[in-house]
Amino acid sequence: MELIVSLAIGVLAGSGVWLLLRPRTFQVIMGLSLLSYAVNLFIFSTGGLRTGAAPVLEHGVPGNLAQHADPLPQALVLTAIVISFATTALFLVVLLASRGLTGTDHVDGRERDG
Repeated sequence: MELIVSLAIGVLAGSGVWLLLRPRTFQVIMGLSLLSYAVNLFIFSTGGLRTGAAPVLEHGVPGNLAQHADPLPQALVLTAIVISFATTALFLVVLLASRGLTGTDHVDGRERDG
């Protein structure tokens, strides 16, 4: 399972970096989204996978903390998802405004010749 998650993180991060280096603004935005997905998956995977474990401690029930799931990575990922959604929406509005002003979606604001 760890190999599959590691490969998924690597593919998402690699695709995101490749799209960040593209000349079109929409491709850059999609690259940022893929890169944020890779980081979210990485943070989420640091919490470990414990099936059948309680997410929080119950009052009055003694137990070992190693038997419970770690809620901190889940909270961090949830916060990161909300923030990345807001920034992606902002980037799309800026993309539309830039395209309306310049008439192109090229990162430099002008098309290359040839």
